[in-house]
Amino acid sequence: TLPGASGGNLTANAKPYTEVGLSGFEVMRLLKLGTYDVVHAVATFVAQDSPALEGVDLAGVAQDLDTYRAMMEAYKDVMARELADKYNAKLLMLYSFPSQQLYCNLGDKKTTKTHLADLKGKKIRTYSTTLGDFIEGLDASAVTIAFAEVVPALQKGVADCGITGTEPAYNAKWWQVVTHNIRVRLGYAATILAINMDTWNSLNDETRELMTAEISKLEDEIWTATKIADQQGMDCNASGPCPRGEPGEMVPVEPNAADKAKLQDIVENYVVKRWAKRCGTDCTREWNDTVGQVVNIKAPL
Repeated sequence: TLPGASGGNLTANAKPYTEVGLSGFEVMRLLKLGTYDVVHAVATFVAQDSPALEGVDLAGVAQDLDTYRAMMEAYKDVMARELADKYNAKLLMLYSFPSQQLYCNLGDKKTTKTHLADLKGKKIRTYSTTLGDFIEGLDASAVTIAFAEVVPALQKGVADCGITGTEPAYNAKWWQVVTHNIRVRLGYAATILAINMDTWNSLNDETRELMTAEISKLEDEIWTATKIADQQGMDCNASGPCPRGEPGEMVPVEPNAADKAKLQDIVENYVVKRWAKRCGTDCTREWNDTVGQVVNIKAPL
């Protein structure tokens, strides 16, 4: 920890969003104002002032964590510049959460051959513009529901499906109200750790070097932990093994060739295309030269 590594010279008063009454969408603006010195921010939550930030976590672009990390590394300089320009912030770290997947209440667990095409017309809970683009590509309806309200919404039929991470789905007991886990990866909730630039510049060189070194170690540890949590979440939501408690007994649905083809079509013709329009030509060109090279996708200019 930083307090340990600094001999107690560096400490933090860390609080979760919920404790200070925040939604997460406003944290970068508050960082810019100096309300906070350091924040963690989900990239797609804070892209209002910079659509380029959304480019690190476009729905469905990466289907495994190693590819996702390579995308992040390729795009890191763009993220750092955008944070500095739009929010007067220094990027300290980029990390992810377990993969965001689809969880649906389809009524009958005996049905194991469920496909993306079957979700046409369904109401699907989302939390970002890029996920909304994906859902529209399915010819389904996006509904925005706070995470804490998703279980009753699924129970009452306000939503048929929801999108969240594998581990959060288990921990929030989604398995009590859904039947199927459709295992397409719709992102990894890219998260930024950033410090107010004025705060950063006020630190001496020794402190900045120490923070950079310790955060680099933490970043590697988080990626290792995320990979474990991702698989554990899938196992726990299905039939186990589950070190966290009773298995959720959801029906796991792995995408077949038709699903993969539909996914690719939606990614290219809805997700990436619409984001490119929001972001503009220069922004799109940067994405093509970085993330696009990693995943072999070219966004239209």
